[in-house]
Amino acid sequence: MRALPMGEHALLVEVASAEEARALHAELLRRRAEGSLRAREIVPAARTVLLDGVDDPVRRAAELAVAEVPSAPRVRSAPVELPVRYDGPDLAEVAAHWGVTPREAAAIHAGTEFTVAFCGFAPGFGYLTGLPGHRSVPRRATPRTAVPPGSVALAGPYTGVYPRSSPGGWQLIGRTDAVLWDTAREPAALLAPGTRVRFAPVEDA
Repeated sequence: MRALPMGEHALLVEVASAEEARALHAELLRRRAEGSLRAREIVPAARTVLLDGVDDPVRRAAELAVAEVPSAPRVRSAPVELPVRYDGPDLAEVAAHWGVTPREAAAIHAGTEFTVAFCGFAPGFGYLTGLPGHRSVPRRATPRTAVPPGSVALAGPYTGVYPRSSPGGWQLIGRTDAVLWDTAREPAALLAPGTRVRFAPVEDA
């Protein structure tokens, strides 16, 4: 683990894996809740956690540099369930990459419990982990100029759901009507780091 001061009030902590980043993020949130850490924002990414609004980031960096990354805590809250129609235009290609039929690919995906590792790209977009390494898929060679909102997609080790229409190069395997980002809702984002997620297959009537 490496901790780097970023300006006067921020600190970037680098770790070796997404799992370590998730565990560190959870531990830092716990410390803030108990009052032993003051930070305005604690933001995880693939292999980093950013702390903003930190008093004396140089001292905090020295403390974290000698600390061990904690084990990820078990999340006991019920998973968020997203209904999904597995009819995406890239489902057959993903299935072929996995060496299974499209129906089997949908069943594999729906049978996996995911965890939001971090958020980014667009408001409400979560990077979900859970698929084993051999299910990793490449991005599309040519990105789409517009991906429909609610598209359930895969890229590398991640699953994601596009909260709004945007360009994108992920493999589209399905679609959901769930609203991922709603400014009239508190919180606006349906998915947050650490949230457990399951996809529930549905059929059109």
